[in-house]
Amino acid sequence: MDADFVVVGGGLSGVCAAITAARQGVSTILVQDRPVLGGNASSEVRLWVLGATSHMGNNNRWAREGGVIDELLVENMWRNPEGNAVVFDSILLEWTLRESNITLLLNTAVDSAETATEDGRITSVSAFCSQNQIRYNMAAPLFCDASGDGILGFLAGAAFRVGAESRAEFGELLAPEAEDHSLLGHSLYFYTRDTGKPVKYVAPSFALQDITAIPRFRELRVTDSGCRLWWLEYGGARDTVYETEEIKYELWKVAYGVWNYIKNSGEFPEAETLTLEWMGTIPGKRESRRFEGDYMLTQQDVIEQRHHDDAVSFGGWAVDLHPPDGVYSQQPGCTQWHSKGVYTIPYRTMYSRNVPNLFLTGRILSASHIAFGSTRVMATCAHNSQVVGMAAVFCKHEKVLPRDLTKPERMTRLQQALLAHGQHIPGAHLHDEQDKAQSANITASSTLKLAELIPSGEWEALSQPMALLVPLAAGTVPRFTLPVRAKVATELRCELWIGSREGNTTPDVKLDAVAVALKEGEQDTVIAFSAAMPSSTHAFVMLHTNEDVSVALSTEQITGILTLAQKMNKAVAKSTVQSPPEGSGVDTFAFWLPTRRPQARNLAMRFEPALDLFAAENVRNGIARPWSGVNAWLPEKNDAQPMLKLTWDEPQTIRQVVLGFDTDFDHPMESVLMGHPERVMPACVTAFELRADDSVLAHVEENHQTRYTLALAEPVTTGELTITIVGHGDAIPAIFEVRCY
Repeated sequence: MDADFVVVGGGLSGVCAAITAARQGVSTILVQDRPVLGGNASSEVRLWVLGATSHMGNNNRWAREGGVIDELLVENMWRNPEGNAVVFDSILLEWTLRESNITLLLNTAVDSAETATEDGRITSVSAFCSQNQIRYNMAAPLFCDASGDGILGFLAGAAFRVGAESRAEFGELLAPEAEDHSLLGHSLYFYTRDTGKPVKYVAPSFALQDITAIPRFRELRVTDSGCRLWWLEYGGARDTVYETEEIKYELWKVAYGVWNYIKNSGEFPEAETLTLEWMGTIPGKRESRRFEGDYMLTQQDVIEQRHHDDAVSFGGWAVDLHPPDGVYSQQPGCTQWHSKGVYTIPYRTMYSRNVPNLFLTGRILSASHIAFGSTRVMATCAHNSQVVGMAAVFCKHEKVLPRDLTKPERMTRLQQALLAHGQHIPGAHLHDEQDKAQSANITASSTLKLAELIPSGEWEALSQPMALLVPLAAGTVPRFTLPVRAKVATELRCELWIGSREGNTTPDVKLDAVAVALKEGEQDTVIAFSAAMPSSTHAFVMLHTNEDVSVALSTEQITGILTLAQKMNKAVAKSTVQSPPEGSGVDTFAFWLPTRRPQARNLAMRFEPALDLFAAENVRNGIARPWSGVNAWLPEKNDAQPMLKLTWDEPQTIRQVVLGFDTDFDHPMESVLMGHPERVMPACVTAFELRADDSVLAHVEENHQTRYTLALAEPVTTGELTITIVGHGDAIPAIFEVRCY
């Protein structure tokens, strides 16, 4: 078989790399050694897809990954809000099969690679399918290893590492003094089902008999199954490649022993009617080989959010490290240390330093063991893989190798191409000279000027610090009116904070503070700050704890606005504040977290002046999410048929229109196990019409995706393009981008 691009590994990383390349005309072979796609996210393992949003458990707001992985997660939310892993399997398969440029080989394991003697580049790989007993020999100019264990890179002689680097090598203060073999282990899950009648369970003889061998056994709950039992982990002190089968048998022993304890110990009477519905047959791997690129990401890149000129992706999961002994360890199941915001990932981590035509993606990214603790999660891996897929497109068309794309002019074009296809690169704006919307006059039927978040009649006691995260324009001297109830005459302390870095939503710069005297009873309280906003960004209007005060709430949801509370992050020592060890190189800061819908509420407030940040012009500013602002057009609340119009002085020939909608990038959309009450996000445009003058180009009656691309069979010449919103979710609809080609 011959192709332009061979991707080895069909987890989310391989799938996203293959789809990205195939959509741009690159003939791609996707080789997967399992019967299903998805890797750790598949029905074989059933781990939730997580990334920079961290379950909404850190300060990274609107941080869900974009592009292909966003499509997959949004589609899964719409089809599969119950979190059925088998349904997610089918979505991954559908998305792959509908790309005519992808040849998919399942149950096919790569077992050899041919390399050129002169420079070590891979010329072909060989793989065997156990089901049809066919051996495939695949030749291509470009290869990608997305296999998790790095089988292709290993066979081709690519430089790699195993275990933790010493503290001295990269200056990482979380690293051990001396390098060691410590790895993150495997986990194996099980699911239960309530039958409604008593169920007897007889454990297999190999099941763990002494539950006290698991120091954390007292944390077991009947309600825990699937990846909520992520801490049933083992193997970090062993060879996670060559001993993976032995590790699996030990995990079976543990998992069956845990279930036997729950069913038969007498400690869990509510388990009487439960049956063991499913037991994993292959464990989910965390760490094995990590490969070396031209750059290795380190703790400092993650925690300090260092700038990279070749930034092409981002991460935001904590530096999440686990004890090598896993479930048998006396230590906590993990320690997680967060940065104050998302960090960028450079392109130089995504190709081998010594095999010139080999891309690296997924968990084998070029990173230290400490940085790997953050980069390894699947949504981050998938987002990186879109970079690899797009880079393969550039390499094919320009007849160059992966390293050649690091030249500044090529890197700029790669970054812009990624942004144009839904990738988010923190701090980067799309500047597309081919976009005809840039030269249009853009008007709207109405534009929201938000004077108030209307009270819903609900109240909440200030038993914890709360804040409204709200975008404000540079120079604004903010003033807010807040309905409150006071049990007694007291004082309400309020502060105005921003983040110290663009895009960060960790409040670490205090601009102002006021104390407002309250009388007993219900009243409108004016919070008048005297400090002006130094830049256009999100501000925290922060209210201190006061048990004698209740604040009015609003059910209104507005793009770019969230109410947060200083809440406990259960993964970090069950604290509202991250308090790392002294000398660890990690920052101390508070967690300000939202509440998931449908329970989510905003603080009811009046804004003086009214927020005038929702202009139609936003749809061409090159940012397609609430990054340091709204970046979207929103119509007035009472606009029955919102309309956006682009007009040109001279007629334009249009072949393609791209629209970007609000599918709530703050929602992590975990793929499995976690049920969701929503199928469509509140501000998403669900039905719309596109017109060129009086001609209807498209009438879309059902949309739930973030991006809609209309590719016209025949180009149209027009001086006017109109987008009319016909349907939307429960909130005011928002449009982030309109592009025309």
